[in-house]
Amino acid sequence: MDDYPLLNVFWTMCWFFLWIMWFFLLFRIVTDIFRDHELSGWGKAGWLAFCILLPFLGVLVYVIARGTGMTRRDVKQAKESEAAFQEYVRKAAGTSGGGGAAELARLAELKEKGALTDAEYERAKAKLLA
Repeated sequence: MDDYPLLNVFWTMCWFFLWIMWFFLLFRIVTDIFRDHELSGWGKAGWLAFCILLPFLGVLVYVIARGTGMTRRDVKQAKESEAAFQEYVRKAAGTSGGGGAAELARLAELKEKGALTDAEYERAKAKLLA
């Protein structure tokens, strides 16, 4: 350990960290290339070949040229995932309108306003409670 000083260990760790971060960026770019529906097949093939054949330059040029679109696609996918999750939660919880108590309150309100007769109210209430 005497022939490899602490500063060299630090610089080696920094370079290793940057190398790993570059790989993460490369994988993100490859994912973004295939996720973009506006890009033609030839465009996807070109960007992919550029990023594989000249990796450092390809990644740098892609981030400069298409970085804004990459961010928009990430935000769009996050919003779609959140909406799908919220819909799944609503469907799994069975809360289409607030549950049984909310439905009973709505029925009582409709009866008070005169929109429902006593017989209709009782039928709807029985159906809801069954």
